[in-house]
Amino acid sequence: MSALSPRALLRRVFDAAIAATDPALCVPPALAGLTPPGPGGRLIVIGAGKASAAMARAVEDHWPGALSGLVVTRYGHGVPCSRIEIVEAAHPVPDAAGEAAAMHIFRLISGLTADDRVLALISGGGSALLAAPAEGVTLAEKRALTSALLRSGAAINEINCVRKHLSAIKGGRLAAAAWPTPVLTLAISDVPGDDAAVIASGPTVADPSTAAMALAVLDRYAISIGDVLRQRLLSGALETPKPGDPRLAASRWELVASPQQMLEAAVAEARRLGVTPLILGDAIEGEAREVGKVLAGIARSCGEHGFPAKRPCLLLSGGETTVTLRGLASGRGGRNTEFLLGLALALDCAPGIHALAADTDGIDGTEDNAGAYVEPQTLPRAAARGLDARAHLAGNDAWGFFAGLDDLLVTGPTRTNVNDFRAILVA
Repeated sequence: MSALSPRALLRRVFDAAIAATDPALCVPPALAGLTPPGPGGRLIVIGAGKASAAMARAVEDHWPGALSGLVVTRYGHGVPCSRIEIVEAAHPVPDAAGEAAAMHIFRLISGLTADDRVLALISGGGSALLAAPAEGVTLAEKRALTSALLRSGAAINEINCVRKHLSAIKGGRLAAAAWPTPVLTLAISDVPGDDAAVIASGPTVADPSTAAMALAVLDRYAISIGDVLRQRLLSGALETPKPGDPRLAASRWELVASPQQMLEAAVAEARRLGVTPLILGDAIEGEAREVGKVLAGIARSCGEHGFPAKRPCLLLSGGETTVTLRGLASGRGGRNTEFLLGLALALDCAPGIHALAADTDGIDGTEDNAGAYVEPQTLPRAAARGLDARAHLAGNDAWGFFAGLDDLLVTGPTRTNVNDFRAILVA
C-alpha cells in the first residue's frame, strides 16, 4: 500500500475521478458526430448544467467552423468563452436569471431551418437552470414546488418528473421547438442509470413519464398545489412530447461522461496506489444516513472477515442519495456530509476505516464544500470539541459537525458533474 496518509490517498483517488470526467477531455471526441451546417446554415450552441460552461469552452477550442450560442450554468461555475455567451443562474431553486436564459435560448432556436444545426450541451443542474415555466405556471410556483420536493426526500427521477410537466422547455420541448433543425445533444450524466429523460429533465429527448405521474409524486409527498394547476395536470394540458413524436426525429443524444466512468478512473488510481478497489455500484440511492449505515456494515465486514474484499481495499460507489429534512431550519449540509455522519456513527470508531464522500461538482447541497472526511477518531475528536454527532444528524446539520472538526473537503466548482463520489478505505 502507498506510503500516503489515508486522507491523502482518498483525495488522490477523488482527484483522478474528477479529472477523468473533465469536459475538456470528454467533449472533443464527441464532436466528430456533429454534422456541419448545410449551405448558408449556422451552428447554434445551447446548453444548461453545472458543466455546461466548461463544455462550451471545449467546443470553442475544438470546433473548426463558425458558431454562436448561449449556455446557462450555476453561479460561480462559468468559464470565459468568446463566441458562446455564458449566463449564470441559481441552483437548485430556480431564479429570474435562469428564466431569462431559457427564454433567450428559445429565441436562438426559433426560425431555424434544416440547414442549421443545434448542439445542446446538457449536464446535471440543468433542470433548475432552464427555468421556463409552462403556460399558466409562474416562476414563484416552480420555486415553491422545487423547494418542497427537495425537502421531502423525493428521488431525483421523481423531482424531474414534476419539473418536466411544469416546464415549457424540458421533457423534449426544447428539441420540438427547434424542429426541423437537427439537434445533437452531448450529455454528462449525474443521475442513477444515466437516463437521458432524467438528466437535466431531458430537454431534447422524448418523455415517457406523464402528467398523471407528476401529480402522483406531489400527492405521495403531500405537497399541496392549487386547484387550477391540479386540473391542468389532470387534463393533460401540461403533457410533454412522447416517444415517436415526429418533431424529435432529427434529435440525437450522446453520453460523454458518466458516474461509471468516474469510478473506473478511481479504480485505476487505487491500483496504482497499491489498494484493492471494489465498485459497489454507480447508481446507489436511498436516504443518505441509511446508506451510510449499510456501507459501514460492508466496510466492517472487509476489516473483520476479508469479505467482500481483503484489506487494504477501497470501497467505491456513486449514485444520488436523498435527505429528508427533519431538523431545524438552521441545519446546514448536503447529502454527502449527511451520509458521512451516518457512516461515522455506524462505524463507531472501527479501526483502520477512513472515508471521503463528495459531490463531483464541488458543491454539496448549497454549502461551500464538496464533501468531508471520516476517520476512526472522528467521534472522539468531536466529543472533545463539544460536538454531539447524533444531535447534528437529528438536526440535519452535518456541515456544522464537520466544519467544527476542520474536516470539510473544499474544492471549489469542478465544472463537471457525475453525481456523488464515495470512497471508504479499509486499511
